[in-house]
Amino acid sequence: MAQTGKRIRSAREGIAVTKLYPLAEAVKLIKERAKAKFDETFEVSMNLGVDPRHADQMVRGVCNLPNGSGRTVRVAVFARGPKADEARAAGADIVGAEDLLETIQGGTIDFDRCIATPDMMPLVGRLGKVLGPRGLMPNPKVGTVTMDVKGAVAGAKGGSVEFRVEKAGIVHAGIGKVSFDEQKIVENIRAFADAVAKAKPAGAKGTYIQRIAVSSTMGPGVKVDPSSVLVSAGA
Repeated sequence: MAQTGKRIRSAREGIAVTKLYPLAEAVKLIKERAKAKFDETFEVSMNLGVDPRHADQMVRGVCNLPNGSGRTVRVAVFARGPKADEARAAGADIVGAEDLLETIQGGTIDFDRCIATPDMMPLVGRLGKVLGPRGLMPNPKVGTVTMDVKGAVAGAKGGSVEFRVEKAGIVHAGIGKVSFDEQKIVENIRAFADAVAKAKPAGAKGTYIQRIAVSSTMGPGVKVDPSSVLVSAGA
């Protein structure tokens, strides 16, 4: 425990708790302090001025990161016939219909993203209580219920990330790896923030994006000046 405490204290040295850092400087600080023995995920958290308990203040969407996420994403697709073949050709890891339903109902969920064609939703709907709590339920709002199976699989494999505001009004996501070039991380963060800004709900009042912070999996957080991040007028 003493070693862990010493490592954390060392990582926090040079970071002012109350300061809002320009995005590029914040990214540099995080990269310099990422000392884990694995390639840590670079994470971004955003505090939004919404109350997701109200339907008109729910924030949800998907962002295609320009430089990918650095993650290996396993994709499952509910489809039949030509669309099933299209999914396999696009690189989907698991493709099926009733057989996939039975596998999931049996307790095996060996995927990170679930995509379905619209005609499969009556079948997939039976899995709401299983996939919903895990954030895996296909949804047309984030492009996972679609006839463009090829595009959806390619997006998931290429680094698209879904986001959904939590009860406390926070949105967070892994947007890359600390091994990424600093500029690529900056570009990914700006793309993510822009997607969140464009998803601003009609019921949002006052300042929509209130605070932004970045961190690595095992590292300290750094507060970021929102004006150095946002590229959308929707904030």
